[in-house]
Amino acid sequence: MTTFYLTIGLTYLVIGFAMTILFIFILRKPFIGRFWGALIVALVGSFLGGLIHYFFEDIIQTLANLNNSVNVFPPLIASYILVRIYSRISEHRD
Repeated sequence: MTTFYLTIGLTYLVIGFAMTILFIFILRKPFIGRFWGALIVALVGSFLGGLIHYFFEDIIQTLANLNNSVNVFPPLIASYILVRIYSRISEHRD
């Protein structure tokens, strides 16, 4: 049971880190707090997406599962949305 939650937690961490890499190094978006600020927002978004999946699992059931244990789409979508919003806020702050 512990490995199940560890797998989920590590998957969400990797998704948040990947979103940060995408926005900071590939898209070159400015952020308040630079890398660390974007990483925190992406991780929060990733775990928020996991919570959304937990509460609305019946609705999201049609999405694909990774190894029949982790649905990666809600954390990916929530992390992307939060980092995108944070990027917009950071742009207007200058």
